[in-house]
Formats: sequence, C-alpha cells, structure tokens
Amino acid sequence: MRARARVEGTVQGVGFRPYVFKLAGELGLTGWVLNDERGVLLEVEGAEQAVATFLDRLPAEAPPLAAVDSVTTERCPALGETGFEIRASPTGGPPDALVAPDSATCEDCLRELFDPADRRHRYPFINCTNCGPRFTIVRGVPYDRPLTTMAGFEMCARCRAEYEDPADRRFHAQPNACADCGPSVRLIGMDGEADGDANPIAAAAGALVAGAIVAIKGLGGYHLACSAADERAVATLRERKRREDRPLALMAADLDAARSLVELGAGEEELLVGRRCPIVIARRRPGARVAESVAPRTADLGVMLPYTPLHHLLLEVCGAPLVMTSGNLSDEPIAHDDEDAQKRLGAIADLFLVHDRPIHIRTDDSVIRATAGGPLVIRRARGYVPGAIKLPLESARPLLAVGAELKNTFCVAKGRRAWVSHHIGDLENWETLESFRSGIEHFERVFDVRPEVVVHDLHPEYLSTTHALELEGVETLGVQHHHAHFAACLAEHGEQGPAIGVVFDGTGYGEDGTVWGGELLVGGLAHVERVGMLAPVRMPGGERAIREPWRMACVWLEAALGEPVSPLPGIEADRWEQVAALGRSGVASPITTSAGRLFDAAAAILGLRTEVSYEGQAAAELEGAADLGERSSYELEFVGDDPLVLDPRSLLRELVADRDSGTDLALTAARFHNGLAAGIASACARLAEAGGLDTVALSGGVFQNRLLLERTSEQLVGAGLRVLRPVRLPPNDGGISYGQAAIAAASLSTP
Repeated sequence: MRARARVEGTVQGVGFRPYVFKLAGELGLTGWVLNDERGVLLEVEGAEQAVATFLDRLPAEAPPLAAVDSVTTERCPALGETGFEIRASPTGGPPDALVAPDSATCEDCLRELFDPADRRHRYPFINCTNCGPRFTIVRGVPYDRPLTTMAGFEMCARCRAEYEDPADRRFHAQPNACADCGPSVRLIGMDGEADGDANPIAAAAGALVAGAIVAIKGLGGYHLACSAADERAVATLRERKRREDRPLALMAADLDAARSLVELGAGEEELLVGRRCPIVIARRRPGARVAESVAPRTADLGVMLPYTPLHHLLLEVCGAPLVMTSGNLSDEPIAHDDEDAQKRLGAIADLFLVHDRPIHIRTDDSVIRATAGGPLVIRRARGYVPGAIKLPLESARPLLAVGAELKNTFCVAKGRRAWVSHHIGDLENWETLESFRSGIEHFERVFDVRPEVVVHDLHPEYLSTTHALELEGVETLGVQHHHAHFAACLAEHGEQGPAIGVVFDGTGYGEDGTVWGGELLVGGLAHVERVGMLAPVRMPGGERAIREPWRMACVWLEAALGEPVSPLPGIEADRWEQVAALGRSGVASPITTSAGRLFDAAAAILGLRTEVSYEGQAAAELEGAADLGERSSYELEFVGDDPLVLDPRSLLRELVADRDSGTDLALTAARFHNGLAAGIASACARLAEAGGLDTVALSGGVFQNRLLLERTSEQLVGAGLRVLRPVRLPPNDGGISYGQAAIAAASLSTP
C-alpha cells in the first residue's frame, strides 16, 4: 500500500525529514518527504503492516525539538518506487509552517566543541539539527537557508556534504558552518577598531576577569557582561546602564557552578539544564561569591547556564560566573543590530565581542521561577517563542491582539493557532515602540496572518491601543484588562469557562473608569461579571503613588486605624499630611482596588521600601523577607455580598500591632501573605457555592509572587476547588495579548 501524510506543528529545522528518511529505511519503505509552507509532506509505500507501523511511530518518536500538532493521512495509488528520497521544498504557497524556537547547544555538539580532534574544536557557532539558532535568524518560511540570516555564508565542501547527507546529524541544519566557511568572532576596542587578537574569546575573558565590562553579541541580541564577584565592576555597570536596583542576571558555567550561587531544587535544575536555558530565579545561597550590587536587598538571584557555544567557551576561560544582563540602557529594547549596539552601548562597554551572523529578530532571555505547581513564567522570550499556543475554539477571522502598555507582547492568530510574541517591554519610548511595530510585521509575514480584527486594551492612553486604532481597513475590539488576564489563563488550559477568576495586579483600566487591580470575576471567554474586589482606596498623587509606596501606606493606615497617623520613618511630616489630605479630598487621587498597591503599602509600613526604582520592587522585597515555613496569618475580612469586598483593614491593623511590638519581620511578612491567601480562598469558596462553580483561575502580575501563588493554590485545593494558573504564559501583562485574542475568538464565534 501507499499512504500520504501531512505533518503539522514545529517540524521544520528540527531534523524531521532525516528522521522520516531513517524510519522509512528501517521499515523497508519507499517514497519521499519534503518541507512546504504548512509543515512536512510525505508519501510511503510498502507492506501494509510496515506502513501502519510507520504511521504509528511517526509522531511518537519525533526528534527532540519537534512538536507534532497533527498527522493526517490518506491512501494513494502504489507507484512501485525503489528508494526513498528527501525532496527540495516547493515555493509559492501561503506559509503555515511553525518556526522552532532557538535551542541551547546539545550534548553532541558540546562534545565536539571541546574535542581537540574534531574539526570544529572550539568553533563558537557549532550547531546541528538538534540545537542552535532558529527563530532569531528566520526571515521567512519554509525554513530553508536562503530564508535565514545564514544565506550570506556559502558552505564549504565538507559542510555541504554533511548538509546533504540524510544520515548525518547536520542534514539540512540551516545554520551549519565551520571555521572555514561560517561566522567568525572579533573583539573590538573602545576606538571601534578590531583588537587583532588571535583568540578574541580568550582576550575578552581576560578583560572580564580584570574588571572590564564587555558587550557580547549572542543569539537574540547583545548582553553586557562583567565579573559577578567584582563589586566595582558591577557598580560601574549599574551606573553606566542607569539601572538602579533591579537585579542583574548571572551566567554560571555549569550546574555545579549554579549550585554555588543559589539553592536549587529538582524544578530549578530541570529548567536550568533544559534546551530552553532560561534565567531561573532561585534563593541566594548564603556565602555565594556574588557582589552585593548584583541583586541588592533581594533574597533571590537569577541564574542561567551557557546556551551558545560562544558562551560555553567564554565561561570556561573565565572560570567564574559572570553578570550577563540585557544589552540596553534601562527601559530600552535589547540591542541586536551591530551598528545600533555600538552606538547605544558604546558609553557602557569597554570592549565588544561581536560576530558577523546577523540577528533578524531581537529576543531577550526568558525568566522562569519553579513553584510547587510547575514553572512560573515571568518573561517569555528566547527558547519559548514563537511556539504556538492553541486557542480553545477556532477564530472565524484572522486576529492581531496588541497587548498592554507594560511588559508588552502582541499576538497574531488564525484558526486555532495563536502566536504570542517575544517580550517587547514597556511601550514608553520610541525604540520600544519601533520594536513592537517591526515585530508585528515580522510575525504577520512569517505566519501569514493578515488581521481583519485588531484587539486592544480599553485604556485610551496605552500606546498599543493608539496603534490599534490608527490601523486602517480593520475592525477593532476593546477588551477590559482583567478580563484579558482571566481569559489568558482559561484559554491556555483549553477552557472557555464558566469559572471564578482572581486577577490581582498593579493597575488596569476598569469599566467604571477607576483603577482596578484586585478583582474577582465570574464567567468565561465571551463574558465576565465583576462579582468582588479588594476594598477601594485613593491613590494620592496618581502614578506617583506607584513610585512612592509610602503614599499608599499613608491612605491605607488612615483607613485601617480610622484616624490620622504619624508619618513613616524618613518621610517629612508636612509631606505626609499633604498626601493624607489628597487622599481624603480625592484631588489627583483616583480610586483603586489594586492588590499591587496593597503590597506596596505593607512593604512601606514594615520599613522595607518607601520608594521604588522599578515596578514590583516593594512587593518582591516583601516576599523575600517572609519566613517560608510560617503558617500563621492575619485575618482578611469580607464586606457585603454583591459585590463581595475583601477588606484588608483588619489585616493591616494586625500587621501594625506586630510591627510595633517588635515581632520579627520574617513573621509579619509571612502572615501578610498567608492572610491574603486565606481570604482569597474563602471568598472563592463562597462564590463557588453561590454560583455552582468548581474552578478558579489565578492571574495578574501579583501572582508572580511564588509564596502568594502557592499558599493561595493550597487553600483553594483544600476548599475542594480546581485551580488553574498560567503555565506557558506569564501571569503578568505578558499574557494579556493572548487573552485578548481568546476573547475575540469567542466573541466572533458567538451568535
């Protein structure tokens, strides 16, 4: 018999065709296989049982980087062929193939990299079909070398022979190269001239050990690196980069080196050594040889392992961990173009370690936390993007969802597939906005999405909203911010609702024009109802209250204690009274239900932080201060039934009493988290009983807090409820665009 099979999913550039070739040969089958715009197409012919076995094994034994979404088959007339061939890719059809994410260097390539007898010994661009660059070098599909940034490198005879041999590990590995024909590395000095050193990686390592700051061109952009143990170098990097307090990422040579920096459980280790190699946030190990200014006043460190051959070589020579932070000025997108990098990073870096393989699309490092319920994505980028995430129902029209203002991602979707972009960042400057626009163009081209509907946040001043409303020839749809958070969590689990949604974040534009951020929702993708919230208070000074948490402490203390209170240490009495007066009058003080601002208030009351230099800083320090083993809690009260109001005033009164009695900070911080978790679970149990529901979805940036997420999940499960939480997407605004797309798909499908 003869059968034709269409394989869809991430099946190009991952060794799928040679895998088919070998499997067919093992079973004595003839036929052919090729890549096209939709994925992989093949025909096999032979004994009926052998063909059936082939089709059974085809998805089950796929290569490690492949992700098979579907295999559809049909019988064909037998042709009596005598061999099996891999055919060239046809062109001309609409692209629908999935592009694979970039992948860390595999074990086979690492062995060759450090083998003196191998022809690629210490070649910093070694790769094969099981590893290396993918998304960052793709210009179009099908994924073939002419449509990548490797098009300008003509393979030498030996590389060409590997590339054309179906039995070779590098068969059709599009970035395949060696020192004779591929990209090369240079070290550039402050004068912009090449250093001329015969071993630029060793020279860069020597400079790092000596205290220099080096800009390093990597897979998806530039890093800024320095010695992690050198306080002077780290402080200089912070000053030049204009990054006051936000923690800097570290790169350690291997798992043992990472263990010397942070306390690793099985979950953290699995993330570190996987093919995605994200930055993993873990508890700092006492006595770790890391400069204090790497992550001031935080209990955690962000650590990753080398994921390119260049990184492996650099860390081997350095012999110690490096700071490896995004190559940008604070709040700008990561630099990826060589000329732009030297212009923007020239005042920061002492040296540039560069290469001549172009990066087509900038992609930052992903950031993950391990939790009791699985990975918690903080930033989804390299290694994960552009992996498609299915929608729970088919969208009737092609979509573009433009996301939020902070931690922006966008999403394109058609049918059941949605592609959420890499982390773009905060749309607060021209460079990031340009990255947002160019990224949309790239995704629309690569995935052949021509949007008919563009989905945006309701906030009229978001630059993403402005972009959506300026597009011509499309229908626009506004989606409430917290509905999008809720929908993102439901949809990634393949659900449409109804369920209860707990969406806690910093700020979001509410349907009543106030600042929401502590919401209890009931409903699903197509419709939600706001059934509860944190008690509303004023934000004195508006956005200044975000940068100065003591302002939220001022209004919450007055609300909790029922009378004017003394200023916190370090705050002048006049300023305190002025802010209190703003809160009482409502002038320049919008109403908010924000859980993020409640965390800010608690951190300020406990003396942790009265001002912040980055979003979520006060809350992160409050979580870091908590005793993870403590189970006692403060009480969170309820007021009313419709809506159900979670009133934290009693909780804050207990917190103040403990503070004033000298109770240890670790206990008070833990009791705050535990009390909030218990209150959320109790409220959800009440709503579940009233509405006949059994499922709760947790989302919003506040649930980046591992302690709150784990405690809340435990309490909900203990109450007999099923818990959904973001797994493939961030709970923060990085997941908003996918939620917007899911809501639009449901709306378009609703009669």
